[in-house]
Amino acid sequence: MDWQEEYLRKLVTAEEAISVVKSGDRVAFALDTTGGPVALPEALGGRADELKDIELHMCNPWVDYLWFHPGFEEVFKVTILNFNHQSVRPMLDEKRADYSPLLYGLWGKAEDEGRPGVKVPDVFITEVSPPDKNGFCSFGPDLWSKKWYAKNAKIVLAEVEGSHHIRTYGENYIHVSEIDYFTEHTHPIRQVIQPEADEIIKTIGQYVGTLVRDGDTFGIGAGAIGRTLIAQGIFDDKHDLGYYAENIVPGVVRLVKEGIVTGKRKNYYPGKVICNNLYSGSMEDLYFVENNPMFELYSQQHVVNLVNVAKNDNFVAINGAISIDLLGQIASETMGLRVWGGPGGQPSLAMGAMFSKGGRSVMMLRSTAKGGSISRIVPFLEPGTTVTIPKHFADYIVTEYGIASLLGKSQRQRAQELIAIAHPDFRGELKKQAQKLFWP
Repeated sequence: MDWQEEYLRKLVTAEEAISVVKSGDRVAFALDTTGGPVALPEALGGRADELKDIELHMCNPWVDYLWFHPGFEEVFKVTILNFNHQSVRPMLDEKRADYSPLLYGLWGKAEDEGRPGVKVPDVFITEVSPPDKNGFCSFGPDLWSKKWYAKNAKIVLAEVEGSHHIRTYGENYIHVSEIDYFTEHTHPIRQVIQPEADEIIKTIGQYVGTLVRDGDTFGIGAGAIGRTLIAQGIFDDKHDLGYYAENIVPGVVRLVKEGIVTGKRKNYYPGKVICNNLYSGSMEDLYFVENNPMFELYSQQHVVNLVNVAKNDNFVAINGAISIDLLGQIASETMGLRVWGGPGGQPSLAMGAMFSKGGRSVMMLRSTAKGGSISRIVPFLEPGTTVTIPKHFADYIVTEYGIASLLGKSQRQRAQELIAIAHPDFRGELKKQAQKLFWP
């Protein structure tokens, strides 16, 4: 059977494809920053009256699915993996969903090794491009963990979307023979909103720019500050930069076009831009990346892997944080017990940078929150707060008041460095607390 015949044999309606889901199944969706499948999830929600105990595993879902709303807990038991979006924060706040802080670089390790209490998905639902002349579909702008899911799930259901699923180099593909059922559905790409950089963010950006040198390889986290950095022009005077990160954030393509990011000095994937997904929010950028051999997409298990990150000499990991205490413990996931975001690729990239020859980790945060009423630099983290980056890996911390250099510093020195970049309104109290904590 040739692949065209096989594709037509497997092509069904969304409802027919979803009919394979049984009560008690574990159903997985991979992260899709461009939106993800639409028809298949709708068909799954349409079976809410006849199904029970469906374990839904989802990572940072952008779509407001039926099962995020109250009243479906007996049918859909939701677990959010690694990162959450605002669409599911109410569900987590109300304890109607579970949360798994699994690192991207360790995705699938427990299942592959048969760890107790862990199982592979029964059904994986994803979105792909139409097949090419050789029968290969592309995962488009978002690869993430889709290769692992497709390999390990018992059944793979694919929604074919042809309007924005570009093809790239790397391992961003799957053959028709690896998918059990197809359904076709076209929908607009979800546009990534580019945040505006206010004066505080611009000041932070200028400080960050001083920490990146010619020839460095850098990666930027896709937080609110990170997505504004390149547009600020802080890299425009650099030469022969390299890029390696989970996300291609807005502006990376421009730096490639202008010859600022060349990868010429990279020792790991020289001359290549390496990422896991394209989070640029621009169709013009996507078309530039399409079939461009300079850009390669690999699974998150490969890209966001501490060991592989560290292979990049002079690697600079640039990320955002919620808060930091005077010891240097960095919180980027929770505020107390409340889950706000997730680790994403931050731990692997930040810690990998510290093992990189000549590497640096840069953590950005505004000095205050809630209209200036609270300090983000605190004597100690609020009880229940998750430590995303342990104090041992704290390096450069940047606020609008400057740069604190923590690596190699004692507790007292760290406190002094951090107090110096705290908001002036809170420095007095921080000094008092530091005196109690670290001096007799």
